[in-house]
Amino acid sequence: MPLSPDDLASDAACTIALQMLQERGRGAVLVGAARVDAALERLLQAVLLPAPGSTDPFFQPDRPLGSFGARITLAARLGLIELPVEQALQALRRVRNAFAHSTTTATLTDPGHADRLFQAYAAARVNSLWLPLERILQQQVGGPSEPPVEAGRRDYILLITILVAFLEAAAQKLAPQPPAVVMGFAGIVAPHQQTDDHH
Repeated sequence: MPLSPDDLASDAACTIALQMLQERGRGAVLVGAARVDAALERLLQAVLLPAPGSTDPFFQPDRPLGSFGARITLAARLGLIELPVEQALQALRRVRNAFAHSTTTATLTDPGHADRLFQAYAAARVNSLWLPLERILQQQVGGPSEPPVEAGRRDYILLITILVAFLEAAAQKLAPQPPAVVMGFAGIVAPHQQTDDHH
């Protein structure tokens, strides 16, 4: 029996969380956001008809879907993500941008960043993986010679983990859906008629 999206996400989540635990400071924020951005790109690619050629220029930096913000907006407009997920992704994008352009030493516990992410953390905590992953992180860090993982960093890792795991699991379960009708020079036709007309 094929795995459900939740099972696929659960299988990947522990690995993602432990990888994120290796990142520190500004790097953790930027790497985490980059992982989510890449997972969001895979989600969109899963539902778009394939591009001609071996690479899809649509997602390159100077193209329509070349930015994290554009990908978030399209995923929401296509109904691929719920509103709380869209809001969490936008908060993550803002924090990523702030860290990327900051000339000072910023942390996730700085009031501005913590406030931006507060709702995202609250929304993600409903996920059934949050508490088990939190326990795994606490077991990995915080030995006798090491302090426990700081709460702001822990919550950020958990948010990234849940977003990446579930975006990727959803992408594995999706396929391009041709539209019900296509505009052609002969008029409005069904996609299979369009193919048949070329033969």
